[in-house]
Amino acid sequence: MPVTYRIDVAAKIIRTTCGSPLTLEDVIGHFRTLGTDPDCSGRLDVFLDVSEADRVPESSQFAAMKAEIAVLRGKVQFGTCAIFATRDAMFGMMRVFEVVTQPYFAATRVFRDKLEAEAWLASRNPTSNPEP
Repeated sequence: MPVTYRIDVAAKIIRTTCGSPLTLEDVIGHFRTLGTDPDCSGRLDVFLDVSEADRVPESSQFAAMKAEIAVLRGKVQFGTCAIFATRDAMFGMMRVFEVVTQPYFAATRVFRDKLEAEAWLASRNPTSNPEP
């Protein structure tokens, strides 16, 4: 399956991995599946791993993705989104995704290093850093 995910309910994080072959239909299907998942509710952060995805999205496809994210807002509020992208072209397009979807996330950042992405996400997650 090109798009897989799991929701860590305790940490309030959706961990999504995009593999190959990846199509826009796979991405749209993922958003629609999230819409029916009972664990996808409240406020959730996102860790998106696109390091193994074979196709770089076209900028024209972001409108469809944005529309699907907008539909989900009635069910879930997205917090911080860390994106792990290793290839130059994917990194660049994920920076565009960051700008296009800015209204739907508290903060988004694209990383080339997975550990750095995980650390940044954890530093912004109140669940993983409880206040004294």
